[in-house]
Amino acid sequence: MKSMEFQDKTLICKECGNEFVWTAGEQEFFAQKGFRNKPTRCKDCRKVNRQKVEAEYFKITCSGCGQIGEAQFQPSDKEAKIFCKNCFETRVLVKQ
Repeated sequence: MKSMEFQDKTLICKECGNEFVWTAGEQEFFAQKGFRNKPTRCKDCRKVNRQKVEAEYFKITCSGCGQIGEAQFQPSDKEAKIFCKNCFETRVLVKQ
């Protein structure tokens, strides 16, 4: 099977509007991983976007011990039981 030839391509970042180069090496990596879509953000904007996702935490009250903590999701149901790490692990280990 003949390997594909890749060439550097100039793309436009959907966040900042600046041009960035999608290198032949990056294209080859995408192809090897089976990724079909081109990147839509430059490296700087991808980094900022990743940090936004990682930094978003919500205050929760543990249903087990009442301790205030943080979770990486916002509970959609106010009646849902949310547990801190310790209470969650205790409940999981007890059920095993």
